[in-house]
Amino acid sequence: MRVLITGVDGYLGWSLAQYLTVQGHDVAGADGFLRRRWVEEIGSWSATPIPPMEARLHAFARRYGKPLPFWDGNLRDYAHVEQMVQMFEPDAIVHFGECPSAPYSMIDVHHATFVQVNNVTTTLNLIFAIQAINPSIHLVKLGTMGEYGTPNLDIPEGFFDVEYRGRRDRLPFPRQAGSWYHWSKVHGSNNLMLACKIWGMRVTDIMQGVVFGLHTPETGGDDGLLSRFDFDPYFGTVINRYCAQAVIGHPLTPYGTGRQRRGFLPLRDSMQCLLLTLEHPPQAGEYRVLNQFENIYEIQDLASKVQELASTLGLSAEIRNVENPRLESENHYYNPDHQVLFDLGYRPSEDIDGDICSMLETLATYRERIEARRHILIPDQRWDGQRRRANFLSGDNDRVEHDRTEDMLQ
Repeated sequence: MRVLITGVDGYLGWSLAQYLTVQGHDVAGADGFLRRRWVEEIGSWSATPIPPMEARLHAFARRYGKPLPFWDGNLRDYAHVEQMVQMFEPDAIVHFGECPSAPYSMIDVHHATFVQVNNVTTTLNLIFAIQAINPSIHLVKLGTMGEYGTPNLDIPEGFFDVEYRGRRDRLPFPRQAGSWYHWSKVHGSNNLMLACKIWGMRVTDIMQGVVFGLHTPETGGDDGLLSRFDFDPYFGTVINRYCAQAVIGHPLTPYGTGRQRRGFLPLRDSMQCLLLTLEHPPQAGEYRVLNQFENIYEIQDLASKVQELASTLGLSAEIRNVENPRLESENHYYNPDHQVLFDLGYRPSEDIDGDICSMLETLATYRERIEARRHILIPDQRWDGQRRRANFLSGDNDRVEHDRTEDMLQ
């Protein structure tokens, strides 16, 4: 199978390029390096040093014995997108080339507008390029479980049966997104559904949970093949942030009560799920939605798990809750389905302890890089539009620690 990955320079994209290559597929990638710029803009960097793309491509060719065809360009440029699809002639396109950060989208009107325009137009450009060149191409779009919000109902995979005033129909499950970013993903889902309806496209829309982890078996010990690892409050996912905090002795920082419940899966399981999705495409005209996660966890429980595992490695990790910068329910019902992937053959690794320990051990070798960005570990972007750093919630002693963090910024 020939697979084009947009956003190949990113956390998931670089890992997937290697995973699919090992599985015998022909892979190409595209990226405009916006993720690097966004992370630099907010004052952070990847814990793992990420070499320039030329060096990454050289390491890829050295490891796998063949090049990774690559296009550098803006996916908001339709001509660029059309040219890539024409030249590579993919059987499938995996679309990771969007801004993945809710906090980034909430900074101000300029960031909100950029995230929505970028995320919606890149997906539209791919839809139109596929329709113009080869409508049989399977488009795999990365969505988010955040599209659903946290309704007081079980969450199906995309659609549910409704009876209203004596009539029944099967309808898209209502979306209750909580940020401008999450709404951009909802808009993308709606556009994909329409493309399938009017043009007979085949689309898989993945509602992905929170991904964590650093290693996949393919990277081995080659630093040039490691994916990026963000740990800031804008682009770093929660378990990854906790592990980075534990490595440098910074308090682990659940937001609010920490009782928010979310679906999580390790990076290597995300790769397995994406492979199954690609190898079992939907029918022409089918808009398929699948919820992609391994297990449901409370945020506070994950902090306790990282704290416990860190202690086995000689790391002291204190837990200090901070003011929640988000407007979200902290005590809520959460029971999403995720059967489609199991029907396709998904077998969860179910070794969260091992994944966390592996992260902690590897991140310890990059301790200085994390320490150098210690000031970024406390969120400073609030959903109510205010820009101020969150305070710890457990008393005056924590305020002293917070003030010390502020001093580092000056």
